Amino acid sequence: MSSVPRRILPVIVLSQFAGTSLWFAVNAVMPDLQLAWGLPAASVGTLTSAVQLGFVAGTLVFALLMLADRFAPPAVFMVCSLLGAAANAAIVWADGHYPLLLALRFAVGFLLAGIYPVGMKIAASWYRSGLGAALGVLIGALVLGTALPYGLRALAGSAALAVALPWQAVVLGVSGLAALGGLATWWLVPVAAQPAAGAVRISPRALVQVWTDRRLRASVFGYFGHMWELYAFIVLVPLILSVQLSSVTAISAAAFWVIGAGFAGCVGGGLLVRRWGSARVAQGQLACSAACCLLSPWLLGAPFALFMVWLLVWGATVAGDSPQFSALTAQNAPPAVVGSVLTLTNCIGFLISVLTIQLFVAAAQAWPLAQVLPWLAVGPLAGLWMMRPLLMKRSV
Repeated sequence: MSSVPRRILPVIVLSQFAGTSLWFAVNAVMPDLQLAWGLPAASVGTLTSAVQLGFVAGTLVFALLMLADRFAPPAVFMVCSLLGAAANAAIVWADGHYPLLLALRFAVGFLLAGIYPVGMKIAASWYRSGLGAALGVLIGALVLGTALPYGLRALAGSAALAVALPWQAVVLGVSGLAALGGLATWWLVPVAAQPAAGAVRISPRALVQVWTDRRLRASVFGYFGHMWELYAFIVLVPLILSVQLSSVTAISAAAFWVIGAGFAGCVGGGLLVRRWGSARVAQGQLACSAACCLLSPWLLGAPFALFMVWLLVWGATVAGDSPQFSALTAQNAPPAVVGSVLTLTNCIGFLISVLTIQLFVAAAQAWPLAQVLPWLAVGPLAGLWMMRPLLMKRSV
């Protein structure tokens, strides 16, 4: 690592942060879109699911065509960032056309497959040692990027500005940042002298290994439990905050901090791995987020300070185990199929998130949150049960 230029990791992290801000750009301005275009309340779930499905499709296409191996990864990252920024900016001119809005969100998700995984590939090519710590920061940057649109939305409506900015400024601002991130990576991050190991084509053997290998099954199904909760929680954060906050600006500002707390969870978890191992760190964070789900009926009405502490802890732990599940799956997969296992695991995980987003958004429209949120614990509790084989031997 001594020969790696100091600028490499900061540039990759900042570019990942900027590019992944496209993920929830529409969610942050959803109240404005519902007011301007008359979108139904359930549209937040449908539009988020479109991004998730686009990401699944993009991940499969990028893996099958091996695009990040045929072309320089920084160039792939730049092209996808620019195209994703353009697809996101086009929302401004959708003028309430819902099918077009869905298509644009699907396109953004598809192009995110050339930003998030490719950013990790670039990091892996530079950081042969210490990759676990680098991944913690990178995935933390993704979480912070997810929160960024809410921060921009809060700033746009802040009284600190002389003139409140329209929602279009938030969308275009996110697009501008994503484009700059892509250009920065292309300009400042050269192709590593020793590229990361090339991807392998998706193999049906990977699915067999996931089911027959006890330790691999434990890490993969732990990840599935994590994905049951993660994106459904992120989508529901503004609704949860609306229990105690009334203004859109205040809700957006609080959502930025709650979702952005996942950055601290990812980085902090990475620091604990050397002492406790990836499996125990992931187990601890998964258990903590499950407890936050189960305690929700009592904490929704708690004093505001305790209410926010609860949500910040939940935000930190619901995302903080992500890097550890990536590391565990890579560790436990046979070398011959590790690329296939990671690709298929991510795709199945994001398909699970589509199901839970639709399920919990619909449930939140029909029942009080106090009755809905505890069911988010089903995934983490199932994941903890499946992870038991990993705790019989310390994972690092």
